[in-house]
Amino acid sequence: MPVASRSLPALLLLGVGGLLSLLMALAVGSVSISLDELLAVLSGEGQILHHELVFSLRAPRALSAFATGGLLALAGALMQVLLRNPLADPYVLGISGGAAVGALLAMLLGLGTALVSGSAFLGALLSTVLVFGLAQGRGSWTPARLLLTGVVIAAGWGAVVTFLLTLSPTEKLPGMLYWLMGDLSYADSPLAAWVVLIPVLLLTLPLGRSLNVLARGQLQAAALGVAVKPLEWGVYALASLLTAVAVTTAGSVGFVGLIVPHMLRLVLGNDQRLILPASVLAGGALLTVADTLARTLMAPEQLPVGVITALLGVPTFLFLLYRSR
Repeated sequence: MPVASRSLPALLLLGVGGLLSLLMALAVGSVSISLDELLAVLSGEGQILHHELVFSLRAPRALSAFATGGLLALAGALMQVLLRNPLADPYVLGISGGAAVGALLAMLLGLGTALVSGSAFLGALLSTVLVFGLAQGRGSWTPARLLLTGVVIAAGWGAVVTFLLTLSPTEKLPGMLYWLMGDLSYADSPLAAWVVLIPVLLLTLPLGRSLNVLARGQLQAAALGVAVKPLEWGVYALASLLTAVAVTTAGSVGFVGLIVPHMLRLVLGNDQRLILPASVLAGGALLTVADTLARTLMAPEQLPVGVITALLGVPTFLFLLYRSR
């Protein structure tokens, strides 16, 4: 079946799912809003209270959650193609940890938002180079060696994070801890996440065929005319950028980049021309639903959204690890 005829229904279905997740996020909360009331508010009518709730509080957070989920899922899909390993994920490989250290360091120094994002990107890039450089060693890396190196690097970043937290002012500590566990409470604007997500997705879509060939191996890709090294380094940089923006938006949210691409491949196959946009839609919907659950399950208390994704991701990771033996 041609790619286009398979892609359109799948993407349409995922798009509807994403839209429903956003509507649910806007309607559910301490004050519930019915569908009719929500549609009235979205059309410029409705009650003033509902208007304030939707546009000032819930919409920025829901759009931030959707964009962050899309960033993480796209980063995970790219990393899994690059490494030809379903266990690859920015969180598991320590890239999220590196971005978190960069962002925390910038916060402690009192730098502005742009510099916090830049520091997170540098931290993610440094972590990527460390993981792949150490796993490569004098020979070539194996999936097990790469995974072990990523886990060790992630543990190291965890120690640095703990050290930075001990230096943090006491009044900022609870908020920083929540942010590190993955929290969208402070996501006031989704603009930065969308500004990065959409161009990177549009940039990677034309690379779908080359990524399909790369997924078969470096030698096969080179034999078919793919410029392997530039493509690999480009994917490294894009995955680091996506992870850095996600971390600065919502903290260290784990396992979205692991669960979403893997589940989509089981259902849709391994064609990156379909998997990449599908990952954005499915990852966005997943994190939006997870964030809605995080702020409503124990209301008025809110859980970090990273708790919900970890509850889903840990058993999935262990299952994949068992299958990869």
